[in-house]
Amino acid sequence: MRNRPIPGSSGLVRTMSLLGDPVLHAACEPVTDFGPSLARLVEDMFATMYAAQGVGLAANQVGVPLRVFVFDCPDDEDVRHLGHVVNPMLVEADGVTVRGPEGCLSLPGIEAGTPRYDHAVVEGLTVGGEPVRISGTGFFARCLQHECDHLDGAVYTDRLTGLRRARALRAARRAPWGRTG
Repeated sequence: MRNRPIPGSSGLVRTMSLLGDPVLHAACEPVTDFGPSLARLVEDMFATMYAAQGVGLAANQVGVPLRVFVFDCPDDEDVRHLGHVVNPMLVEADGVTVRGPEGCLSLPGIEAGTPRYDHAVVEGLTVGGEPVRISGTGFFARCLQHECDHLDGAVYTDRLTGLRRARALRAARRAPWGRTG
């Protein structure tokens, strides 16, 4: 995927970083400049997420090592959650641990049962620097935890163990995009 405009959007679709790309495996830096370039990045991230048919996207997935993620994700009751978080911190992750199917735009076509808490709370800022607190349950809680992991330099396969991990990494090596780290 090349950087290209998406129809009906002011954002550009950016190139997706794939498993094995060093930017996915290093912690991201906090955002300090809340100017127009940050707003453009968020627009581009939404365009890229929609083009890839995802529900969440972290900045390092488009090669930008900053603590930013976007989401357009339903919860288990099909309530839509749409937004972005700058400098997010996962401040709560609790409740029942659920092993559910999880995929990632940086590992296209691969899913694995991944354990996540059923409740999560993220605090951070908007592109304008205003405080924001986002709470989620079910699938949306999974999304919040997944995106925070990305910004800490982890992908969901890092949470897998044993046969699940071996199968997911083997599938990644065999995929047409097949780069593993």
